[in-house]
Amino acid sequence: MDKRLFLQIHPDDNVLVALQDLAPGLEIAFEGRHFSVVSGVKAKHKFTLEPLEAGAEVRMYGVLVGKTRFFLPQGETITTENVYHAANPFTLGERKLDWKRPDVSAFQYRTFLGYHRTNGTVGTANYWLVIPLVFCENRNVLVMKQALEEKLGYSQQSRDYEPEVDRLIKLYRAGATVEDILNADIAADREQINGKRLFENVDGVKFLNHEMGCGGTRIDSDALCGLLAGYITHPNVAGATILSLGCQHAQSSILREEIAKRDPNFDRPLYIFEQQLMGTETNLIQEALKHTFAGLMEANEQRRAPAPLSKLCIGLECGGSDGFSGISANPALGYVSDMLVTLGGAVILSEFPELCGVEQELSDRCVDETTALRFMELMKTYNAKAEADGSGFYANPSPGNIRDGLITDAIKSAGAAKKGGTSPVTAVVDYPGVANNPGLNLLCTPGNDVESTTAEVAAGANVVLFTTGLGTPTGNPIAPVVKLATNTELFERMPDIIDINCGAIIEGVETIEQTAHRILDFVILVASGIAQPKAVQLGQDDFIPWRRGVSL
Repeated sequence: MDKRLFLQIHPDDNVLVALQDLAPGLEIAFEGRHFSVVSGVKAKHKFTLEPLEAGAEVRMYGVLVGKTRFFLPQGETITTENVYHAANPFTLGERKLDWKRPDVSAFQYRTFLGYHRTNGTVGTANYWLVIPLVFCENRNVLVMKQALEEKLGYSQQSRDYEPEVDRLIKLYRAGATVEDILNADIAADREQINGKRLFENVDGVKFLNHEMGCGGTRIDSDALCGLLAGYITHPNVAGATILSLGCQHAQSSILREEIAKRDPNFDRPLYIFEQQLMGTETNLIQEALKHTFAGLMEANEQRRAPAPLSKLCIGLECGGSDGFSGISANPALGYVSDMLVTLGGAVILSEFPELCGVEQELSDRCVDETTALRFMELMKTYNAKAEADGSGFYANPSPGNIRDGLITDAIKSAGAAKKGGTSPVTAVVDYPGVANNPGLNLLCTPGNDVESTTAEVAAGANVVLFTTGLGTPTGNPIAPVVKLATNTELFERMPDIIDINCGAIIEGVETIEQTAHRILDFVILVASGIAQPKAVQLGQDDFIPWRRGVSL
């Protein structure tokens, strides 16, 4: 089968996407048009379908994504030098809630094996948390980590690189030169994680260090308490040990209030220790260790049991995006979103800087005007703050994004929004709130991968599906993060961090629906504890709270 050379994403688009490298002079025939590629186009980049005058609109995905700086001939590659970011304004429009539900007959009666909590949520894992309320306690959290992790059978011994260092030391002592060192093969045989966990029904003890809790604004410390409450009440968490200094802004009383907002009848083990009350480090650590051990004994009584797919809450994330993200992995994820919504589950679409340019569509899909106005307000407020600090949403694309074809924020956003599918928006939630309402939830977060993933999990996501075109190892301490490659080359080059390949869509050998079915099949295995995503295998426990300033 001949691979396709290019693609028009939407019939209103006036640019085409190169699916392969296109040489200068290559003849293009498309819907009665015949022209030549002017400068050559790298795969993932876009070229003009028609001549464009200076200031002309550039359209992709059927929306405005930029304007030309000067005249561009037919067949010319669009770049940051000849096109700049532009997006349509948005207003309160009519409700557009009609949508085509996908066929979910293959999944209608499927279940996953999860941990059922008394508040009605179901976890896909069973973790214990150790968290500092303020950065002053980070060291004590690490002391507990060193004391507990290996002894309880949770250390990641398969990732130990000490044998490689031992070989380098041996070479040095034998008189090796710098060149010898650089050319040496120091690959070591990997031992498997010795893994006999003392508490077989507890997936791990997770230690969530951060740099907040005091010294910043009260808004940030209050938001931190809300975020931590989201983790403590999360369905994947059996209980938590909290270390507090005592005098910081992020008080334990605020944390308890935030927990009560999320779960008024919270009944899981929660132990809070204040160092300034307890005196010595020895008193603090010994009491924390005893209570944590007792809590783990209680958590170990939990067992997995069947749950309907409606109990899944999936976070939708992308990072290291490329020019194929919006036509392979993101639409496939959008189809998964629509399937899960049809089955009664919840999905979370976040990264508000990456929704710039598609605000009108999303606000029109909100279930009522109040929800639409909330979304519009959050978008405008966030962008205005960014603009005031000299870096609006237009500055969101990274050098890697631009290098691989996402040259404006609107191009990036139009593709990123595809993760949310086509269903109505049932809720709009500000950080660090809960967003597990059945249906599609919009959660205000930065575009920063780790900050956004951290927030989605606090909002209730018990699995995160993460698309990437360039490759990123992002994971989360308590929710499995499944990585989806937009292209086969990435999947084959970075198999240690990628779980699923969506590149077959680009190659024309698999449909979006077929890929979506593969994704949901894997999600069920992950949610049941049968399969482990690469991020979990690697112990990729990324956790960064959002300081409520500008982060794109």
